[in-house]
Amino acid sequence: MRKRYTSKTRFCAMVCAVMLALSAAGCSQEDSGAESVSAEKSSVLSSSAEIDNVTYDTSVEAADLDTGYDNAFSTKISFTDDGAAIDGEGASADGTAVTVTAEGTYLLSGSCKNGRIIVDAGKDTEVKLVLDGLDLTCADNAAITALSGKKLTLTLADGSVNSLTDGAEYSLSDEDSNVDAALFSKADLTLNGSGSLTVKGNYKHGIVTKDELVIADGTITVDAASTGITGKDSVKILGGEITVTAGTNGIKSSNSEDGSLGFISVSGGRITVRSGGDGLQAETSLLIDGGEFDITTGGGSADAEPHQNDMGGFGGNNNKMNGGGMRGGFDRSDGNGSGAADNAAQGGFADRRGQRPEMQNGEQPQMPDGQQPNEQAVTSEDSSDSTSAKALKAGKAVSISGGSFVIDSADDSIHSDGTVTISGGSLTAASGDDGIHADDALLINGGETEITKSYEGLEAKTITISEGTTKVTASDDGVNASAGSSENSFGGFGGTSEGVFLKITGGTLYVNASGDGLDSNGEFRMEGGTVYVSGPVNAGNGALDYGEGCKATVTGGTLIACGAVGMEEGFDGSDSTQYSFLHNLSSTVSGGTELTVSDSSGSVLLSFTPEKDFQSVVFTAPALAGGETYTVTAGSVSETVTLGTDSMATSNSTLSGMGGGRGRGKIF
Repeated sequence: MRKRYTSKTRFCAMVCAVMLALSAAGCSQEDSGAESVSAEKSSVLSSSAEIDNVTYDTSVEAADLDTGYDNAFSTKISFTDDGAAIDGEGASADGTAVTVTAEGTYLLSGSCKNGRIIVDAGKDTEVKLVLDGLDLTCADNAAITALSGKKLTLTLADGSVNSLTDGAEYSLSDEDSNVDAALFSKADLTLNGSGSLTVKGNYKHGIVTKDELVIADGTITVDAASTGITGKDSVKILGGEITVTAGTNGIKSSNSEDGSLGFISVSGGRITVRSGGDGLQAETSLLIDGGEFDITTGGGSADAEPHQNDMGGFGGNNNKMNGGGMRGGFDRSDGNGSGAADNAAQGGFADRRGQRPEMQNGEQPQMPDGQQPNEQAVTSEDSSDSTSAKALKAGKAVSISGGSFVIDSADDSIHSDGTVTISGGSLTAASGDDGIHADDALLINGGETEITKSYEGLEAKTITISEGTTKVTASDDGVNASAGSSENSFGGFGGTSEGVFLKITGGTLYVNASGDGLDSNGEFRMEGGTVYVSGPVNAGNGALDYGEGCKATVTGGTLIACGAVGMEEGFDGSDSTQYSFLHNLSSTVSGGTELTVSDSSGSVLLSFTPEKDFQSVVFTAPALAGGETYTVTAGSVSETVTLGTDSMATSNSTLSGMGGGRGRGKIF
């Protein structure tokens, strides 16, 4: 096992790296392609990340950054269509097939329509291939194959243009039976240098290593029939300009046998991915603290499979059950929920501009076609046969602390089977499904996040927003805290999941949702921050929604949530320590109309312009006081609200239960 640079040896590692660079720089420019190791790159030598008690070694070796070589001690190999000329030791040629059998540095150049390089130098060897104007195609195998060794380094000489291409069909022996990429290595693989490399994977993949992959620099373009780039144990990207076009996954790490491997870490570079499947996919964790990303998957959000409307329209346009069974009457071409007007013809509720669903002696409204509230309809998205086309995907955790992202994904833009943590960076994403999804916890601790298009904006079992600016546009729920189908339990006509909560302690959140604005199948806790919700126009959803038998409490922060009347909910007054009110206006107000809340002296506490029609308003702010009167004004509508003194929550809603909305026909 090779020596790693840990935090205890960071200073020594940096010194060694600089010494290597200075030593290489001592050669003439003609003899060496050496570049100095910057302080920024030196800092990554000893890096690591710990998530859920698992430490991921994201460090690299000084050799990964060393682009120097000495012409005098390097073997030179020049290809033509007729053969390969070798000047030096450690390599032999059989026609246009070159085999490297010794540790050392090899300078490669020339062009060949059907040649290959085989590196088989032994188990513990390190081989450096310097590509300086190499255009190599192999008709029936990989262009470069490393069958053995500790490390293979491809250094792209300064100013050089290089390309590797394989054939659409391979002729394999027992020795190379698992070779499946134009550039294939069984050893650790490093790409560095400031030149360019184009890899065309016609057979299956572009670049594959069965161990660790480090990309330190270079302009690297990969076009592959299947996966673009794979580092089985890990992929570590420090810099460079990387462009991947892939039939399936863009960049992947696939080790599922060791929990500390199978990760992708990115600290810099410019990465562009166009993939039919996932963009960046890590078996364990995806760790990003820098870089620029432009990712399109599955043709983008416009090519996403439509969400089915099998329920026939109950609850307006977006109700669902158990993660996808109960979706009513939604035309996903209309993100503003205007399809609600068609719901009456489908057995659901029309958008009746402020009218509540008809209730008979307090009983819930009749479900369409005699279906019972807890019956689950099946949608196409539940099918295991569907192709995953997520942009950023991990089996355990996605952690983003820096970088900039532009994403257009047919599936989730960010997805983790465990946790998602965003503490920095800038993200703009359009999704054909969830904007950000975590099976367990989603934590937004900073950064700028904007979901411009999604089915559900933010979804996880527990969601905590503490810092940053987050903007969400969703055709269903804007923010949805849910345990998923396996843990849902239903009491009567409302959905509740154990251990589920939505908590907002800081930051600024904007939500434009055609389903529920803020939806928790458990508790909702408002403790700080500022929240603006432009909620549903249909009577089957609410600007706020929380679990049956659970509470929405407010102890701090400012929130304004506007939506339709019919399933409206406000905060619970018994456990809250900050005043709030739920007020249904006497008539519906058109979207785009400014709404203000003023105190008795005329001072404006808050102004907000909902993007869609609204009639119900939920408001809380630290300035509210019991016994005081406040004026809600929106266009020609101006009404007063006087807060009570026996409860922290005031409501004029006629729906039964806590906060004015607990007797609801909401499943999810």
